[in-house]
Amino acid sequence: MRFVRARLVGAGSTVAPAGCEADLLHDLFWAHTGPADGLEHVRVRPAGDGMEVVLFLFAVTDTAALGRANGLLTLLREPLAAHGYTAVIPTV
Repeated sequence: MRFVRARLVGAGSTVAPAGCEADLLHDLFWAHTGPADGLEHVRVRPAGDGMEVVLFLFAVTDTAALGRANGLLTLLREPLAAHGYTAVIPTV
């Protein structure tokens, strides 16, 4: 298992407390991924003007983990945008 950190920025104003928003985004990741995506665990928490996301992924190398993370965040681009977030995709 490898982990990759990412940021979700540009949160719009919401009526839910930040912790509730983190829970919603956590569920969003699980709702839009499947076993083939390699997601083993995800942690979402408030951080500054957005959210910090830590993706725990099944991957043999760091490069493979970054590739999976990029794929997941690209897959989730529209669902995240629906909640006012843009993912900052990690780079090598």
